[in-house]
Amino acid sequence: MHEYPSDIAFTPAVKAIQSENGSRSSYAKMEERGGWRTTVTPDLEAFLADLDMFYLGTANAEGQPYIQYRGGAPGFLKVIDEKTLGFADFGGNQQYISLGNLAENSKAFIFLMDYVHSRRIKLWGNARVVEGDAALEERLRDPDYPGSVERAILFEIEAWDINCPQHIHKRFPQREVAPVVEQLQERVQELEAQLATLRQANKT
Repeated sequence: MHEYPSDIAFTPAVKAIQSENGSRSSYAKMEERGGWRTTVTPDLEAFLADLDMFYLGTANAEGQPYIQYRGGAPGFLKVIDEKTLGFADFGGNQQYISLGNLAENSKAFIFLMDYVHSRRIKLWGNARVVEGDAALEERLRDPDYPGSVERAILFEIEAWDINCPQHIHKRFPQREVAPVVEQLQERVQELEAQLATLRQANKT
């Protein structure tokens, strides 16, 4: 058992390096104030509702890590209860690395990135694959996405933390950029039409 939720990441080796580099005291104070969260808060739920991608980290029995990108409609990573998140798993390249890893090692990590607002959240926990649960698959399915749900993956939170916004480059999803580009294209067409009219008027 961990004394503090952050001990899931702050192992003795990590704490020793923090001490060597002068940051252990500040993290110790953070731990004493309550530290990292262990359940879904309204802020985390709101963050998830707007998120259209995340990275899932797993590792096999030998500890070899693997990171997988997951994308979908905003809010596709859903809150099941105060300790559990879930998402639908669709067919891909059929390598099944994440599924294989989870079959022998349930420890998992979710990295949430909001490039627009320079925010990131890290979640540690355990994940499991759920096969053949039609009700759960329907709950996690996106009605606007034509793909067939093959299974569900549930992630049980052990601890999570909001990371600092330093060094996050701004990136904007297509759903936010497309309307702006469309407006600019319409304006360009208007100006080109006005210019053509002026040129025709000058010829006469």
